Amino acid sequence: MDLPFSLADFLNVFKDYNHSIFPLQIVFYFAAFLCIYFLYTGNKNATWIISITLAFFWVWMGIVYHIIFFSAINKAAYIFGGLFILQGIMLAGCGLIRKKLSFEYTKSGINIAGIILIAYALIIYPVLGHNLGHAYPYSPTFGLPCPTTIFTLGILLFANKKMPIHLLIIPLLWSVIGFTAALTLTIYEDIGLLVGGVTAFVLLISSNRKFKTI
Repeated sequence: MDLPFSLADFLNVFKDYNHSIFPLQIVFYFAAFLCIYFLYTGNKNATWIISITLAFFWVWMGIVYHIIFFSAINKAAYIFGGLFILQGIMLAGCGLIRKKLSFEYTKSGINIAGIILIAYALIIYPVLGHNLGHAYPYSPTFGLPCPTTIFTLGILLFANKKMPIHLLIIPLLWSVIGFTAALTLTIYEDIGLLVGGVTAFVLLISSNRKFKTI
């Protein structure tokens, strides 16, 4: 896969982004763990908290990372940014407005897969990246597309049986795009992105879920 930028260019985007937004990375981790807390406690506000958090992350990635930072080295970032913003709008619409999305911890096998993806996104991904030579600030921190997509897929594995199927399309698409670029750029921690995308898609489709398309 030929890319319009080098590995050094790509890592420098992370550096510029991380320096510019610090210490929001810490806030993003707090928001992620807050989602986990509400998910496991079964709080009545869980769906509202999780939906708005996921929606914020996707709109943030679309505008701040893709359009403001990544577009400096890749004009396709404007397309990616639009898709990420769309995903954020769909998450907000399904979870907050149309009430088609809710989350529940049931200790099922599909939930275990969700736990693994969440742990990978928040803990294993940054540790693995550091050991592979992508140390902060030259690393995709949580709140950036790849780890946050994995986190989103993990959370969606806790969704109810009426989850609209279109909520999986953009995360799965990015899983493929991110993985393909990762192989070219030797960002091997992103292999988990494709594994997570395919795993979540297969589990959600094959489980006894009555998906809605709209």
